[in-house]
Amino acid sequence: MASKAKKDDELVFLPLGGSNEIGMNFNLYGFGPPHDRKWIVVDLGITFGDQTTPGVEVILPDPTFMEANAHRLLGIVLTHAHEDHIGAVAWLWPRFKAPIYATPFTAFILREKLREKGLLEEAAITEVPLGGTIELGPFSLELITLTHSIPEPNGLAIRTPLGTILHTGDWKIDPDPLLGGVTDADAIRRLGDEGVLAMVCDSTNVFVDGHAGSEADVRRTLIPLIGGLKGKVAVACFASNVARMDSIIRAAEACGRRVVLVGRSMHRMSSAAKSVGLMKGTQPFIPDNEAKQFPADKILYLCTGSQGEQRAALSRIADGTHPHVKLGANDSCIFSSRVIPGNEIPIRNLQDKLAGNGVRLMTERDHPGIHVSGHPCRDELAEMYAWARPTISVPTHGERRHLLEHAAFARDLQVPQQVTPRNGDMVRLAPGRAEIIDEVPAGRLYVDGGMLTAENGDALRERRHAAFNGMLAVSVVLDGKNRIVSGPQVRALGLPTNSESHLDDVLDELADETENALKRLKGDDADDDERVEAAISRVIKKASQRIWGRRPVVETTVLRV
Repeated sequence: MASKAKKDDELVFLPLGGSNEIGMNFNLYGFGPPHDRKWIVVDLGITFGDQTTPGVEVILPDPTFMEANAHRLLGIVLTHAHEDHIGAVAWLWPRFKAPIYATPFTAFILREKLREKGLLEEAAITEVPLGGTIELGPFSLELITLTHSIPEPNGLAIRTPLGTILHTGDWKIDPDPLLGGVTDADAIRRLGDEGVLAMVCDSTNVFVDGHAGSEADVRRTLIPLIGGLKGKVAVACFASNVARMDSIIRAAEACGRRVVLVGRSMHRMSSAAKSVGLMKGTQPFIPDNEAKQFPADKILYLCTGSQGEQRAALSRIADGTHPHVKLGANDSCIFSSRVIPGNEIPIRNLQDKLAGNGVRLMTERDHPGIHVSGHPCRDELAEMYAWARPTISVPTHGERRHLLEHAAFARDLQVPQQVTPRNGDMVRLAPGRAEIIDEVPAGRLYVDGGMLTAENGDALRERRHAAFNGMLAVSVVLDGKNRIVSGPQVRALGLPTNSESHLDDVLDELADETENALKRLKGDDADDDERVEAAISRVIKKASQRIWGRRPVVETTVLRV
């Protein structure tokens, strides 16, 4: 790394995902003069679709800016293996083709994703040991061990000629994390002694007082809880929370139960954990198709689907469609997870189905000790600021309200400067005061039918329109003199009816409207199929507005014989 900055050099931070939202982290750091800035990417994650994105499960950050500057991209550095930090790598790496740096557990998970995309032989992954360093042009990076809800979470000390940044990634302070080391407070204090220009920091729990709690406390809660249950027991948690998986497995074994992993993600994460020496001393898992050979009170199902995901294991169990796992009266299901904002409805629906099948439910609302957060609460944030003593606070990983509250909290902690960028805001950290100096494109790409599409693409817009307004399909056959040979035939999808107005009668009325519209067409208008279809569409939409108070999607087909 160069020892001194040149006259035109600047150090900038550019979030393209994860600021003004929780998830889809995509952070860029740039150094050099504006015309020849060198970049590194820290994390490249996804978020998930909801009711506003029908048919779309996975959403990626828009890589337009970084793709245009890929020739200046020195590397992609991953802090840990959560989907909202690495899930977009396999989708977007072909647009960058930059070297990737990750610790062993994260590298294991990423290789599986790259293999699925046929990129394993192309994408170069450099494994970095815990506490290791990475040299990328003007950036010298040191990994700092933190605690979180997944193995090998790392903060990054990013040293440059214009100052040092502490990028925390996701973290908490857990004195007894069970898997992995404790937060390396000494390393952060030493960094503070050297001088931290800016800390880019997790804001998820900024509204929560106190500490997030320890994973060891969860294990101590789960053992008596599971031990007091009869029948089959299922526990739902985030598959990526390997410490929680380990706690549940050991609690089950302490209660005389064997564990069945249900869901592909559970198998993938357990394999990754064992590859780096975790989950030692546990009994072999029972395949789900062999669980029936055991008494009901000797089995525990560890399931994916705690957020109500439609195709996950627990939803299939609730629907009665899982081929090997059934839950009913006298069985129990523990949700060892929190409700992610936006998932309230699918989780409620899932829990209602389970309860309707006679399953007893336990959640963090009625059993607070069965889950702790992986993110820092206010007391932990205060400790981190006391250790690092940054000049600039840059809140990230939060919605707008989280970022603003975090900035206010940092101000109360006597941090001299605060800046709260939105995705796409380029922040100059040095030289001079921290400020937003530019705005670049920042949006989303949708994975729709296995294809990457723009968030404002026609397909999703039409799907939303059809979902709200319904759809009508009109077909008619005309002869060479524009006379009706067959039809008009009108079919409806997603449009209402009632006892006073049968749908068939309404469709007959729309067919009559179509026939009258065709009779009014003369000359070139009647001979041009596009004009004929447009006339039909206009009259159908007008009639639909009168009948239903809405304008459905109208598909018209005109055939000539």
